[in-house]
Amino acid sequence: MEGGEAKGRRRGGLTVFSQEYYAVCAFGGMLSAGTTHLAVTPLDVLKVNMQVNPVKYNSIFSGLNILVKEQGLSFLWRGWSGKLFGYGVQGGCKFGLYEYFKKMYTDLMIVHNQTMIFFISSASAQILADIALCPFEAVKVRVQTQPHFARGLFDGIPRLYAYEGLSGFYKGLGPLWARNLPFSMLMFSTFEHSVDLLYRKIIQKKREECSRAQQLGITCIAGYTSGAIGTIISTPADNIIASLYNKKAHNVLQAVKSIGFPKLFTRSLPVRIALVGPVVTLQWFFYDSIKLLTGLPTSGGIVDDRN
Repeated sequence: MEGGEAKGRRRGGLTVFSQEYYAVCAFGGMLSAGTTHLAVTPLDVLKVNMQVNPVKYNSIFSGLNILVKEQGLSFLWRGWSGKLFGYGVQGGCKFGLYEYFKKMYTDLMIVHNQTMIFFISSASAQILADIALCPFEAVKVRVQTQPHFARGLFDGIPRLYAYEGLSGFYKGLGPLWARNLPFSMLMFSTFEHSVDLLYRKIIQKKREECSRAQQLGITCIAGYTSGAIGTIISTPADNIIASLYNKKAHNVLQAVKSIGFPKLFTRSLPVRIALVGPVVTLQWFFYDSIKLLTGLPTSGGIVDDRN
């Protein structure tokens, strides 16, 4: 392209950077994020309860045993609707807008610093995606930790509104950004650079020369790596969010004081790694599978059409 003109190339009948391209990316992100988060709802229920009551739920196996024994097996699926719809909406915004912003910033920046483009593109997308997610997350956490609050998303929304008004849905937006912005920035940047490294140094082939299975294999390796790194960085904010939503603290500073600074980084970390690593890997796998099925290339690196 000349002068940043967004014409795009046709890939398998679909024009890259067209409205249809971004629609496929958003759909792929929505489907991959919603279904994978739904699948790990039991681990999410355990994680939130470990954050709220770490003395009672002090390990993965004992925590699951206590929840099932006291609340029943069905309790592990509480909040499933918030996971499916909330993270589906967030995933659609995050992946679709990331592709859009990555193209936009690539055209705008005179000097192409790829890491900077990955950072600002993912941050821009995540800010908007979390605004969409926040109401779902507020209801989900309460449903998972307060057995008598509501049965799920559809009765939880009016109840939360009746108790706390509109502000109750966005009480955790700041901590949500504090958790998800560094996670997203590191996840996307690590993924992009991991894909580039795997093709250049390990496979030593161009993407187009690899089979679909090889491309998806690279996607999975890069996906797990990016998820694990992002999880470690975002754990403190995740613990603060759980504390605020369950009224264990009234503000961020009180939450930090209550939890203790060192425990911000360790509380629920094992279950978060067990939860987030596979989820992020599957998200990238489903997302890139959808892209391949529509004739698009798999993710990783800036697709630049300039000549």
